[in-house]
Amino acid sequence: MKNVDTERSPLLATLGVQIEPVILELALTHRSFAYENGGIPTNERLEFLGDSILGQAVTVMLYRTYPDLDEGHLAKRRASLVSTAALAQIARGLGLGEYIRLGRGEILTGGRDKASILADTVEALIGATFLDAGGDVATAFVLRLIEPLLAEPGHFGVSMDPKTSLQELAASKGVGVPVYTLEASGPDHSKVFVATVDIGSSVNAQGVGPSKKFAEMAAARGAIDQLNAL
Repeated sequence: MKNVDTERSPLLATLGVQIEPVILELALTHRSFAYENGGIPTNERLEFLGDSILGQAVTVMLYRTYPDLDEGHLAKRRASLVSTAALAQIARGLGLGEYIRLGRGEILTGGRDKASILADTVEALIGATFLDAGGDVATAFVLRLIEPLLAEPGHFGVSMDPKTSLQELAASKGVGVPVYTLEASGPDHSKVFVATVDIGSSVNAQGVGPSKKFAEMAAARGAIDQLNAL
């Protein structure tokens, strides 16, 4: 019998979480594999659970990070972050496709790079993390997964890259260069970050978030509002 721990350890190292081997195998079991192996359980229940956790984590993050956005804009950004395309992009970055247990037919038709399969497996892994490690760890896991998407200026347009927008606005007004400082508090699995951005004597703004990036983005948005008010 194959050593599941050894086979999956590179994946767990990449994910940055610990999941019991039995739960991990379930999270990686696509229905095509299950049907070809006597109807064993699939990852679909974990996917259902993970989808809910993903939506909640992203909703809370957006609500806290962008206090000036209305419900419509928040909903659009959430939809983009939890979309099949976004989750598949995350999965490809993790090299997840090679670990998914697929049936022969799916393998032959490119299932390891199929967006729907990749996205569903990401959600199943989120559900597995929740079952194994609890809500705080699962939420932190979700935020780590989506953070690279927020780092792409074109993902939502310039409004999702407030640090760049702030730098450009500050340059156009000739007030100086934004300088960020950061403080963190709380346990490792649930840290809270407070970022402060200063631009000369003209601007001082703070932002709070679950990571350095989110906190700095929130601070930058506050600084943009201050600069626009000058």
